[in-house]
Amino acid sequence: MTEAVRVPGATEAHERSYRGPLVALTSLFFMWGLITSLNDILIPHLKAAFTLSYVQATLIQFSFFGAYFVMSMPSGWLVERMGYKRGIIVGLLVASAGCVAFYPAAAAASYPLFLGALFVLASGITLLQVAANPYVTILGPARTASSRLTLTQAFNSAGTTIGPYLGAILILSTPVGGSGAARIADATGPTAEAALVQMPYLGLAAVLFAIAVLFAVLRLPAVGAGDSGAAGSPTGPLLSHRHLLLGVVAIFVYVGGEVAIGSLLVNFMMDPAVGGLPQQAAGQHLSYYWGGAMVGRFVGALAMVYVRPGRVLAFNATAAVVLLAIALVSAGHAAMWSVLAIGLCNSIMFPTIFALALAGLGRHTGEGSGLLCMAIVGGAIVPVIQGYFADHVGILNSFLVPVFCYLYIVFYGLYGHRPARI
Repeated sequence: MTEAVRVPGATEAHERSYRGPLVALTSLFFMWGLITSLNDILIPHLKAAFTLSYVQATLIQFSFFGAYFVMSMPSGWLVERMGYKRGIIVGLLVASAGCVAFYPAAAAASYPLFLGALFVLASGITLLQVAANPYVTILGPARTASSRLTLTQAFNSAGTTIGPYLGAILILSTPVGGSGAARIADATGPTAEAALVQMPYLGLAAVLFAIAVLFAVLRLPAVGAGDSGAAGSPTGPLLSHRHLLLGVVAIFVYVGGEVAIGSLLVNFMMDPAVGGLPQQAAGQHLSYYWGGAMVGRFVGALAMVYVRPGRVLAFNATAAVVLLAIALVSAGHAAMWSVLAIGLCNSIMFPTIFALALAGLGRHTGEGSGLLCMAIVGGAIVPVIQGYFADHVGILNSFLVPVFCYLYIVFYGLYGHRPARI
């Protein structure tokens, strides 16, 4: 059974008092889920607008998730010194600034500026992740840490479910035509396509700023990252914990596989050999992928109260491998719905890996969280790898790439998560 750090001196009354803070934290999970899933709408939109290859289009994910690699350890350092609450507020303000930067990027019709805005936005979300994920594991009983984090992640999936549907309506509603980059370069102002991106992200900026103000006035438990050590918790070097290091790899391949699939799903479903769907319909169907993760997380939060999290993780990863195999050999609508169903398998993976990897780290919990969030860079690298194969062997065959990601997660769920010192 997974373990997590408890707040020193916590009582049942204190645990009941954590419900309010957990509700507030849930709003963060929802917002960064919605924002992250909008990348899957930006990819086909900007791919068409700038006439990009799949590799060039997946630089959207490279810029976004690359921020996790660059900023996770600095974010962990900030959380250790500022505490969870201040870290969350700063993260929200940085993310809001990144959303505002979409306006000048669209006005200039500059793809590099879009990538820069995404990096700033993701830097703020990185700080939110580093602060919020371990905060959830600390605010409550150790035995239900995986279940509790899975439940809050379910609301993250609610955001990823709503995001593509709204994005398809607001951003993909007008098909991009013409000569792409050449037409944009000749425009005297923001093109119609760029203008469609401006207002949704300004709206997100306003919401993130409002949530930052809300957190500034909320009274949250005064728990700093350095206060999370429990009596008897390990105090050895952070990198001596084998299950943490293997968990870093598991987060890398999980996020990489999940994001790679989501990044190419719209184009995958538009492919005449697969779904043959119109652009907006394909974008709306993307909600099934993320919606499956939402449903699975609510179910998984309950299931892991009774079943060992590692076993649930291995089962779901095995199911994902089977669904990808079906897609690769079948094509057509069978392939489309098999890949969409992988969202259900993804449901419990991130929170379960995260909680298992942090088990027993004691005073190193904040640093461990930063290391795990750093591994989210898999979302920057794996989609580009799959994009390369999509350009050279076809979009359907490129889905062999996430198969290897899920095979590693099977290993971690069965064996790799077991705590051991190296």
